[in-house]
Amino acid sequence: MIVIGIDPGTAITGYGIIEKNKGNETNVLGYGCITTSSALLPGERLKIINSDLDSLILKHKPDFIAVESLYFFKNLKTAMPVSQAKGVILLTAAKRKIPVLEFTPLEVKMTVAGYGRAEKKQVQKMIQNFLKLKEFPKQDDAADALGVALCGILKKNSKLS
Repeated sequence: MIVIGIDPGTAITGYGIIEKNKGNETNVLGYGCITTSSALLPGERLKIINSDLDSLILKHKPDFIAVESLYFFKNLKTAMPVSQAKGVILLTAAKRKIPVLEFTPLEVKMTVAGYGRAEKKQVQKMIQNFLKLKEFPKQDDAADALGVALCGILKKNSKLS
């Protein structure tokens, strides 16, 4: 089973790709960020997210996509672009007929660290240990996306069954 975890954003969309084999061993297939320039028009930025995510889907052929859900926002100015990016992600997955599971940051923390109010460093350490990573991603968005992917792998049976 392969999952692509996504931390959506217009400027930076993090992604993490994890495979769980039949022996329940997990392997990180890749991670990184899709970045867009603020100099571009909003539609052009969303087009880049769509194209890059579509390329990841074609390359890795995921069984599902796990995406971080926007459950609250401090500022409408940032919430709208994140929502637009998430919409493009959902559309890209739907066009390829790939199921999408959504998780709030609280769910990710609870599933990965066992505590919904865990500090970011705690969650990162749990992800690093679980996935046997020598180094943790330096980009927060990629790190968060790996957490979302891991949450998806761990919760998959209860949500897709």
